[in-house]
Amino acid sequence: METVSRVHANNLVSWAKDRPEVLVLSADLTGSTEIDQFREIYPDRFFSMGMTEQSMMSMAGGLAREGFYPFVHTFAVFMYRRALDQIAMSIAYPNLPVRMFGFLPGVMTPGGATHQAIEDIAVMRSLPNMTVLECGDATDVESVLDVAQDVPGPVYVRMLRGEIPRLFPRNERMKLGVARRVCKGSDIALVSSGVCTEEAMRATAALRERGVSIEHIHVSTLKPFADPTILEAIAQTKYGVITMENHTVLGGLGTAVAEMMAEAGVGRKLARIGLPDQFAHGASQHYLMREYGLDALALVRNVESLVGTELGVGDEELASVRVNPIHSEAKAEAL
Repeated sequence: METVSRVHANNLVSWAKDRPEVLVLSADLTGSTEIDQFREIYPDRFFSMGMTEQSMMSMAGGLAREGFYPFVHTFAVFMYRRALDQIAMSIAYPNLPVRMFGFLPGVMTPGGATHQAIEDIAVMRSLPNMTVLECGDATDVESVLDVAQDVPGPVYVRMLRGEIPRLFPRNERMKLGVARRVCKGSDIALVSSGVCTEEAMRATAALRERGVSIEHIHVSTLKPFADPTILEAIAQTKYGVITMENHTVLGGLGTAVAEMMAEAGVGRKLARIGLPDQFAHGASQHYLMREYGLDALALVRNVESLVGTELGVGDEELASVRVNPIHSEAKAEAL
């Protein structure tokens, strides 16, 4: 697997070249959201709004009414917490094509509770007309612009930056409402999203060697959530289903899967891996994922619980297949 640097920065510049209707808005985090290159190349299509997220969202709605496609960039937590009313009334209610890119989702920042978007999926998927996407690797980041632009209404994207692993081939691009099968199996259905997909991939190889057959599915569309392949995988599993997400266990991927199972009448055990019902403290992503049970080892322990046996998988074996560096040189301070 390769690691790619500043994927969004480079992709946005080339993608927007022949799309003059695409405008980029920043909330005083231009370099931190990888749109500094866009600002230099297309200065007439770039707007620095300062730390005024509410005004930025209202302006984005106005620009969309005039036929433009505003691409709004800031940290995820500042997007939906500070400007939820403007997102709801100025963008979602009139169903306008505003594309919102939220960076540092979940526990990807050491900034603590003020900077960690741990409930953004729950909030944004509850808004009518809102499409919710999440990137899990470099291929997702490279293809999410096309996916978002094909949606007639507003889109919220949980975005990655810096050095990003490529987990999927370039030709296996993100598609709206379509999950990717990572591997086939029949014992356990594993549904993961975002950075948790890499953690899941680190564990599934070791689990297969222990004789546990896992059907692993990567989800990039969190709303709408209706891909029948997810339900099919869950229905045929022997022991149950595990969801794995960089988000609180309330209202995100685990909730979406539970809703799907209940509505279809599929009776299987469900284990949800995610942040417990609490705020996280500030530390490195690697530490926080271990501390709150969002990593590969947590997946192993949940699999052991479902199958009813210890599998003997430890840290050393899982660490040997880590793909990405813990600290990114592209944004060393992680803010």
